[in-house]
Amino acid sequence: MLKSYIAFDVETTGLNPQENEILEIGALKVRDGKVAERFMEFIRPTCSIAPAITELTGITDKMVAGARTRCQVIPDFLDFCGDDVLIGHNVSFDYSFMKCSAAADGLPFEKMGIDTLKIARKVHKDLESKSLGSLCGYYHIENKSAHRAYHDALATAKLYQTLAHFFEEKEPKLFQPMQLTYRVKKPRPATAKQVAFLENLSRKKHIAPGWDPDTLTMSEASRLIEELRR
Repeated sequence: MLKSYIAFDVETTGLNPQENEILEIGALKVRDGKVAERFMEFIRPTCSIAPAITELTGITDKMVAGARTRCQVIPDFLDFCGDDVLIGHNVSFDYSFMKCSAAADGLPFEKMGIDTLKIARKVHKDLESKSLGSLCGYYHIENKSAHRAYHDALATAKLYQTLAHFFEEKEPKLFQPMQLTYRVKKPRPATAKQVAFLENLSRKKHIAPGWDPDTLTMSEASRLIEELRR
């Protein structure tokens, strides 16, 4: 069992790291098996939060209105991580968002990681659900605020320690850190139709365009269109 690592979780505006944004980062730095430092911070998104995301996470537009931006928060989180191994439940999801967020500002984020979901799928084939909530229920791990980043990260750390206690001796390879990978695609420029549609929407809403058509990406245009159509 690793005695030093970072357990982390993110809450996001959607499921696509190329198009959606991180709303909240929660992480804990473990040293000698104990929590040594914590990282808990909202990130102010560029568009309003969808009702479905608020229903799932409890995070509202008002809660993130005064938060720092992505380019302010991400470097601090990268410093917090240092050279530690990352542990997460479905860690590739959280890593993909961090990788894209870091890449947006030209920052590298190459990490080794351990996935408690991958471990659970191997050692708990009998369980119908391997979600973090289901596994916490199975092992009687308390999670006071599920779907909030820090509490999910803390629950993941406890789950990792529990799984390692019961299964690492039998399945040592499952508990070896692996290189995390995600290929960040080059952003595609907004199409002429998107730009024209945005300009039309802006006129109808009597809003001065706050974007540059020469640098606007396809995903940014989609977010702006969705925002203006609400």
